[in-house]
Amino acid sequence: MGHDIDNIGTNPLTGRRRVWKEYQKVIPSDKYFYVRSCIRQNIFPASEVHFLKIMRETLGKDVYENPHHTTCSGIGYHSDVVPLETSMTIVARQFALMAEAGYENLAVSCITSFGLYTEFLETWQHFPHIRERIAENLYKATGRELVLPKCVAHASDIIYSLRDEISQKAKYRLVNKNTGEPLRIVEHIGCHYAKMFPSKGVGGAEYPCVLSGMAEAWGGQIVDYPERRQCCGFGFRQYLVQANRGYSISNTKKKFDSMEPYHPDAIITNCPGCPYFMDRWQYVIAEMEGKTYGENGFGIPVLTYEELAGLVLGYDPWDLGLQVHQTSVEPLLDKMGIEYDPSQKYKGIGGKDLGRPEEPRVLKTELCPHCL
Repeated sequence: MGHDIDNIGTNPLTGRRRVWKEYQKVIPSDKYFYVRSCIRQNIFPASEVHFLKIMRETLGKDVYENPHHTTCSGIGYHSDVVPLETSMTIVARQFALMAEAGYENLAVSCITSFGLYTEFLETWQHFPHIRERIAENLYKATGRELVLPKCVAHASDIIYSLRDEISQKAKYRLVNKNTGEPLRIVEHIGCHYAKMFPSKGVGGAEYPCVLSGMAEAWGGQIVDYPERRQCCGFGFRQYLVQANRGYSISNTKKKFDSMEPYHPDAIITNCPGCPYFMDRWQYVIAEMEGKTYGENGFGIPVLTYEELAGLVLGYDPWDLGLQVHQTSVEPLLDKMGIEYDPSQKYKGIGGKDLGRPEEPRVLKTELCPHCL
């Protein structure tokens, strides 16, 4: 931001505090209209289910979800498949559904959606004639009126703002039960969270604290490392275009090589793509190069912030969907002292056997005698 924070006013400490206020955002603690992510439902679907469970059942908050909301079209827009005006009209419909349900605050599951909603709201603010055209499109297509939200918050913003409430209800802490030391946590912020519009993310693009704040409130210690703000490797065109996927895995490997000397116990993310790639690419790197980044041949567990909050609150790991992670989470569960039944890992509703996936050639997974 270009501030010399040591020379603002007569009191350097006061100056720092004033500048830091510019990095904050108002996050309502209740009454949200929730919009899911199209890709998260296909990668780690239990995360969204448990965001609602945490908010509604554990914290007693009012969160409404309309089954008629659709994708925001963000991936199509950023991949040059969906035209800008079409995406704007789709987003306008989401806002209309929110207003019709009687809500003013929008809770967004997806980082790309969050960036897209922010981009369109900023565009409409500076170019009112575009907003008028989109409102006309919306009315012609659906008969609905465009009503702008009072607040757009990413779901990680909301969990961050409620981190102390969650801490008060915590059953487990991010502490190694054997040593009593804080677990070393790598936080990875999705690029579309605050790099596009820094003022819209807690801490901005320079000092994002939305995930580190959670981890520290729950007993963990944040790992700083050289490539902390490097992209996870998704980057849309890096992966959607098959010929570019080498760039994707190289990007991710650069991050793992950089964090490895600090021996992290877990990675937490707030983006749909980031946990997917940082989880899956560990398997691929192990197969390609025989390289693993966790202890004793395991990988580094990668969790969404909802999964981490669920573990802290004592939710069952398999209900949280941790069995669908390609990098095993059991090393983290054991360090936290979390009780779990290994024999239930691959059981579905009603105890139905879902079948055990094929074991990786290099990357170790949990092989308990009860599951074999």
